[in-house]
Amino acid sequence: MTKLSDTQTFILSRAAQNEDRIALPLPDSLRGGAATKVVGAMLAKGFLQEVDADMRKGEPVWRETGDGHGVTLIATDAGLAAIGIEPDDAPALHASTETEAAPKAHTLREGTKQAQLIAMLRAPEGATIEEIMAATGWRSNTVRGAMAGALKKKLGLDITSEKVDGRGRVYAIR
Repeated sequence: MTKLSDTQTFILSRAAQNEDRIALPLPDSLRGGAATKVVGAMLAKGFLQEVDADMRKGEPVWRETGDGHGVTLIATDAGLAAIGIEPDDAPALHASTETEAAPKAHTLREGTKQAQLIAMLRAPEGATIEEIMAATGWRSNTVRGAMAGALKKKLGLDITSEKVDGRGRVYAIR
């Protein structure tokens, strides 16, 4: 099974809930270049497909083609299979007339401090700021900035925090 990011899984899950498999709107936390990268990666892997948007039906537009028309994003059978959903008799997908190279997606490199941070936050017990500081060598403001900027805003991860007796504030990705 293909390894998907939390954001990719969220986009495909939302599309699977729509009768017409439209993957829009994207999560609020995913904007600009980050949205382009995530969608580009999903297009390149065949999880999403660009199709002409039916403006009369009010379908959301991913991008405009320049000729007064727009395209929307539809989850493909491969995209649904990637999240473990058997595609049913969903509407047929019509290929867009636009052929545009998809931008490269940001992939998380193993062995980086950001990967280490994500692993610590995904652990069942989560991690405190102090534990992350000890593991990465970062200062507390760097840890908080990485969680708020890189993980929450750029990657769209949902980070929770709760106060645990004897341990302090514990952060986790849920």
